[in-house]
Amino acid sequence: MIYRIFIVEDDDTIAKRVSDHLQAWGYEAAFVRNFRDILPEFLDFDPHLVLMDISLPFYDGYHWCGEIRKLSKTPVVFLSSASDNMNIIMAMNMGGDDFIPKPFDLSVLTAKIQAVLRRTYDLSGRMSMIEHKGAVLNLADASLTYRNEKILLTKNDYRILQILLENKGKIVSRSRLMQRLWETDSFVDDNTLTVNMTRLRKKLEAAGLQGFITTKKGLGYLVE
Repeated sequence: MIYRIFIVEDDDTIAKRVSDHLQAWGYEAAFVRNFRDILPEFLDFDPHLVLMDISLPFYDGYHWCGEIRKLSKTPVVFLSSASDNMNIIMAMNMGGDDFIPKPFDLSVLTAKIQAVLRRTYDLSGRMSMIEHKGAVLNLADASLTYRNEKILLTKNDYRILQILLENKGKIVSRSRLMQRLWETDSFVDDNTLTVNMTRLRKKLEAAGLQGFITTKKGLGYLVE
């Protein structure tokens, strides 16, 4: 498995040096281009770990760690020349998983990254997200986020969205949905799925996600 590392560092020399070093170690690395809004690049790259500088243009690393935490449990390792106790405490309180003071030795950085990846993924498996039209379904904690707001999901809401998003662009039949939702041989009234779908659609529309789920009459549902 090749782990992806996302580098949020505004010093081009450091970012390039770290990226080249990580790629030499067999990692896939990318660094942020738009410091006004790093989230689209974060979601697009879907990293296993983020290296986050604290002093950044527009918004600091604490801000972006907080924004990432609204969407994901992906580990964040802070990098900073401000390595006093207050900054280390702030970094941990904002959801950081480790703190590496600058200047750092690349071998130490690699060892820290390996330790965090081992701790995160060897124990709990891959954490992943599915993004569609700006909405992010986090499979790690069964949450849906849209425009930085979390939408409260029931167990069936989450299962419906997971099935449909895993099959983006494909029609999922009502019978398949019912089988996945209730996973039972006992009879479930067909109307029960309709009720669940109606409630979920109202919830999505209230959050600003109109027409997120399309009905194909006589066939099933899809997101497209």
